[in-house]
Amino acid sequence: MPARTGQQYLDGLRSQERHVWLGGERVKDVTTHPGLRNGARTIAALYDMQHDPALRDEMTYVAPATGEREGLSFIIPRTREELERRRVMMLHWARATCGMMGRTPDFMNVNFAAWAGAAPYFAQARPEFADNVRRYHEHITRHDLTLTHALINLQRSRDTAGTFKLEEGTALRVVRETDAGLVVRGARILATLGPLADEIAVYSPRLGRMAPGASPFAINFAIPCGTPGLQFLCRESFDLERSRFDHPLGSRFEEMDCVVFFDDVVVPWERVFLFGDVDLVNGTGLKTHSNVHTAHQGAAKNLAKCEFVLGVALLMTETLGNAQLPHAEERLGELMLQTELIRACMRASEADATLDEWGVMCPAQLPVESSRNLFMTAYPRMIEILQLLGSSSFMITPSEADFRGPLAPAIEQYLATDAATARDRVKLFRLAWDVAGSAFGSRQVLYERFFASDPLTRARILNALYPKREAADRVRDFLGRD
Repeated sequence: MPARTGQQYLDGLRSQERHVWLGGERVKDVTTHPGLRNGARTIAALYDMQHDPALRDEMTYVAPATGEREGLSFIIPRTREELERRRVMMLHWARATCGMMGRTPDFMNVNFAAWAGAAPYFAQARPEFADNVRRYHEHITRHDLTLTHALINLQRSRDTAGTFKLEEGTALRVVRETDAGLVVRGARILATLGPLADEIAVYSPRLGRMAPGASPFAINFAIPCGTPGLQFLCRESFDLERSRFDHPLGSRFEEMDCVVFFDDVVVPWERVFLFGDVDLVNGTGLKTHSNVHTAHQGAAKNLAKCEFVLGVALLMTETLGNAQLPHAEERLGELMLQTELIRACMRASEADATLDEWGVMCPAQLPVESSRNLFMTAYPRMIEILQLLGSSSFMITPSEADFRGPLAPAIEQYLATDAATARDRVKLFRLAWDVAGSAFGSRQVLYERFFASDPLTRARILNALYPKREAADRVRDFLGRD
């Protein structure tokens, strides 16, 4: 099958019976459920972009083996040109969602492309695991599947040393091996896009630490979301079933987050990529360089989000007529700076990209990881700037129904500004509220704070990566001058 259409994606969701729970009830059809259907439609629209004649060459490529067009996010980049071409594709999807969907299909696609490119890494555990990774990448590419993932084990208590306390009865573990595969039991979080995905990948946190030696908790696999024994527990939906005027983002981009329960789930051996070897599981992200490829996708999402927030701020100040005031210019300048820093990090990672030991073209690590670290604090600050620029105008937001009610003439008269009609002003500020104040917007801030782990861990990672000796040696050379 070549690159899917949106209808084929929706049909795929309906064809796979799954156990999704939302609000205490099982969701029979995620494509029609009020809290999930609009997110599914948005993902479907992304797939349709692959068939837009104006975008087709920027969204897909012709696979040499089949002659069919496949999604560019599945490509294993061997040149800078392929890396940049993939970024163009990712930006199209990111901009289509205003950067508000962090788990569009390209995120997991680039992860598995990196793993397939580095398949010999997995062979260190068992030779067949390398073949499993290659075949799985081919499978999701040929069928253009959407994946979610669940990385984190739940814990009953925390260790001050920072190690994961993996306990039977809570953390996901292998309970037995059979001829058919591994049988796993436990729970994982946080499966963003879980109800709207075809399959789920399970592996350890890129930055997590596990006890040394063989472990039943050290596993890496992928299975269909309808696998028996697999259940998804959704948080409350932030799609409030309101119009796109009233909730323009929540009514489009609810991607949902889930706890995933595994009740003696059978994972076929051909879907196992690593098992038992703690060092190999922990080293996967760094050794296969999948961490920098997913960071590259994240940078595209972050750039689209920066551009969108900046655009909202520019329209807000234009509408209110205060764009030329010093405090507004200062805050707009800060948003512009954040946007260009993210863009610069992404482009620098491409300009300095190099082939790794697997022959895969990898974005340069320091700039692309810097974009991750930067966005954890930049995005909450960007939202604060929106709140400061909007002030009380966030509260002057009657609903779409009010424009059809008896007070409509008064609303049209008194809420208009020199730059906008009342309806245009309210529509803009309802959008700004969905970015900066609603439950949907608050989830976005929390998501970006911890998207790539916590700030302290990210700082320590960057500290480990940075070539500190070079900077110190320059100072030593200066001190040694006569």
